[in-house]
Amino acid sequence: MDLKIMGLDAPLLHTIQHMMDLAEDPEKSINGPSRTYVRDAKAMASTPADVMENPNSYVFIVDMPGLKSGDIKVQVEDDNVLLISGERKREEEKEGAKYVRMERRVGKLMRKFVLPENANTDKISAVCQDGVLTVTVEKLPPPEPKKPKTIEVKIA
Repeated sequence: MDLKIMGLDAPLLHTIQHMMDLAEDPEKSINGPSRTYVRDAKAMASTPADVMENPNSYVFIVDMPGLKSGDIKVQVEDDNVLLISGERKREEEKEGAKYVRMERRVGKLMRKFVLPENANTDKISAVCQDGVLTVTVEKLPPPEPKKPKTIEVKIA
């Protein structure tokens, strides 16, 4: 609704008009999620993963179809968050050919996992084979049990 058309032209009405425009357009919303946040949320929701715990390691298995190892990133953020990401781009159409149907997923693939305290972030390996990424995070050795401290009792 444009207030100028109705013959109303005052600073207060301009402010009200601006607020109404923000409410109509979620892209401009002050409190709404950013475009990057929405894209990352969709990427995490649509990237399947399995997590296994072995006696000496944690194994993260993530489907990354159509990606080469150079297109995949495995990172550790904040010392305990494993971030796995990649992006599959749409193939360019060849001259004279056009798609009749497109069902394969393109776009960003991403997952984040909070690592347990006993995960050794210095010992992480990643292997991608046949579109399946396997990330192995070794466990830290269990802490040595503390020996009781004996205190000599002196007789006064």
